[in-house]
Amino acid sequence: MNRRSTTLVALGAGTALVAAALAGCSPSGDGGGDGDVTITWWHNATSGPMPAVWEEVAAEFEEAHPGVKVEQTGYQNEELQRTLIPNALASGDAPDLFQVWPGGELRDQVANGYLMELDDSLADTISSVGATATPWQVDGKTYGIPFTFGIEGFWYNADLFEQAGISEPPATLDELNDAVTALKGAGAAPIAVGAGDKWPAAHWWYQFALKSCSPETLQAAELEYDFSDDCWVEAGEQLEAFIATEPFQEGFLGTAAQQGAGSSAGLVANGQAAMELMGHWNAGVIGGLTPDEEVPEFLRWFPVPGIDGADGDPTAALGGGDGFGCSAEAPPECAELLEYIMSEEVQKKFAASGSGIPTVPAAMESLEDPNLKLVAEGLQNASFVQLWLDTAFGTTVGNAMNEGIVNLFAGTGTPEDIVTKMQAAADTL
Repeated sequence: MNRRSTTLVALGAGTALVAAALAGCSPSGDGGGDGDVTITWWHNATSGPMPAVWEEVAAEFEEAHPGVKVEQTGYQNEELQRTLIPNALASGDAPDLFQVWPGGELRDQVANGYLMELDDSLADTISSVGATATPWQVDGKTYGIPFTFGIEGFWYNADLFEQAGISEPPATLDELNDAVTALKGAGAAPIAVGAGDKWPAAHWWYQFALKSCSPETLQAAELEYDFSDDCWVEAGEQLEAFIATEPFQEGFLGTAAQQGAGSSAGLVANGQAAMELMGHWNAGVIGGLTPDEEVPEFLRWFPVPGIDGADGDPTAALGGGDGFGCSAEAPPECAELLEYIMSEEVQKKFAASGSGIPTVPAAMESLEDPNLKLVAEGLQNASFVQLWLDTAFGTTVGNAMNEGIVNLFAGTGTPEDIVTKMQAAADTL
């Protein structure tokens, strides 16, 4: 999860007031605990301010609900989503509350009966986030609620841009290529990518696909696994041509993305690379990788440019969010805890932590990080937001797709191979 130290909320202050608010939002009105109940809660907060935020939320909930104990544990994101949660669900020993990704993964979990339907118990909470909840719905029923949602863009070093003579962020793909050339001329590594973790490399292809394929083609791919449009191969051809310009740092195939000073985020944090394509959480990650653990003054953000003449909508954005859902066997108190997590009080606390974009509109005013404000503005200006493609297509197709993209990065695969792998994986479903 994200790390940031400049906008930490004073977690100890106002606890009593929050506890009072909690009691007010409990459906039972008396704290909700009718006996000894333990709620297990898995999330992806392992660094930065969020572990303390969730610990505080759990303590506040326990205080307002006598007899209820909350055991919350943070795990590394990919391990949590790709291994721990699927294994726990399959074994019948799932945590009560856990992070739920939307799209294909959610559809699979619902089909297997793993998730609790939330519409009756949390109607007001679902309504509070509006259409943002839609990706967490299947056949009109809600199985998860997002607490954060944002879009991807370029995080960049304004000082290195200035040294390279770049006065404005690139607004087209051609201008991005010009910026790469200028930065190389100034002796800077233009772009850092953590291809060692695969998914950051895959996001590059996702962006070329988003800017190359029409919205109708993207929808057909998600709903029908139809990858017959030429735009899918064209996305790979465009990425292949871009890689040939050598925009990435040396050793990018083995570079991690988010952990350590040598990661792609760390290279940007410490002035060793000028840009990184990454999600809305990256300000906190970069801030946590500087020597003083402060978000660097040079950090800025701009949206991904469109491609002139392509079928894709140039103002469309790629993004996603983190939501929580309850297992089908969870006690009723799980929904009550989720209700509190999604309360305006906790959403404001999340926004002020600098860890991401909240989903309850009333909490947006608590955003303090200037870059997150830019991301929120970009989200508002986007014509539509396409979910991360591996999330939208589900694990089976997503894994095959990402493997094909990484092969392209390594020079061992072709643009056609990516689509072939995707279709072959889809045909097994």
